[in-house]
Amino acid sequence: MRTVALEEHFSVPALAKRIDPKAISARGFRPRNITPGAVNPMELLPEIGERRLKSMDEAGITLQVLSNAGPAADLVPGPDGVALARAINDHLAEAIARHPDRFAGFAALPMQSPDAAPAELRRAVKELGFVGPMVNGTTEGRFLDDPRYDGLLAAAVELDVPIYIHPHLPPEPVRQAYYSNLPDGAARVLETAGWGWHSETAIHVLRLVLAGTLDKHPRLKIIIGHMGEMLPMMMARIDEVFVHDIGHLKRPISRAIRDQVWLTTSGVFDAPPFICALLTFGIDRIMFSVDYPFATNAEGAAFLERVAPAPGDREKLTHRNADALLKLKVKSK
Repeated sequence: MRTVALEEHFSVPALAKRIDPKAISARGFRPRNITPGAVNPMELLPEIGERRLKSMDEAGITLQVLSNAGPAADLVPGPDGVALARAINDHLAEAIARHPDRFAGFAALPMQSPDAAPAELRRAVKELGFVGPMVNGTTEGRFLDDPRYDGLLAAAVELDVPIYIHPHLPPEPVRQAYYSNLPDGAARVLETAGWGWHSETAIHVLRLVLAGTLDKHPRLKIIIGHMGEMLPMMMARIDEVFVHDIGHLKRPISRAIRDQVWLTTSGVFDAPPFICALLTFGIDRIMFSVDYPFATNAEGAAFLERVAPAPGDREKLTHRNADALLKLKVKSK
């Protein structure tokens, strides 16, 4: 069966070296703790070739939609950031061209140059054939509801492509308030994959609703990963507690989210969160992802076998929803 995974990552170390190390450090990047003998995912990121394809084949994954991970153009202001985003996207386009039936791409954007970001998105979609952009968390503490990103959101609507909102490291004031005074490794995990990433991405989506941004752009499409970044379990609670404070909105919060947000399974391979997402969003809004190489393709494949959805639902989860949303071209047999 065709299987599309759409939160799968790569990096370009040679291009990342263009970034001021002080900017990388200030954003909070720190080394990962790797158990001796274990595979370091950071070593797998740059490779977009035979090793990656072999892992995909072994797990039955037909196509990865690739996005840049690690320090990138969103850390660089001005023309240098614009040039870096362009170079990352060109690198990805060349990799896709070598295996067009196996890879697609989300664009990196110069998020510190909001006026330039729409132009790079248009180039990436119209010239390079990308399926949308990936935005990594906040930029200089600003979420996508900030008015300076209105042009980017309008461009995504114009191009009819979704924006994938991916987690990022917390701004320094948040790190100090919530994640300081803990052992280094534990603090790093708590502020990222252990909790912080998911809560901040949920806040990002909620801000887009509460600021009226989704009402202003009702055809804007958003993707979030990690089985909905904890939003599915909170939907009823959110509607209940906000009921007296959303007179400025056109829809209940949960309605706006269900209308405009899609979920992926990336990195969350348990049945309970999947069932919760299924009950709140429905199978038409959930798409399979692995989060390679931070999770393994084998883990993703095993998850599909454990949850064992009915054949029609399995097809939606593994490829039909993604093919429709991203307008992926399926090679005829």
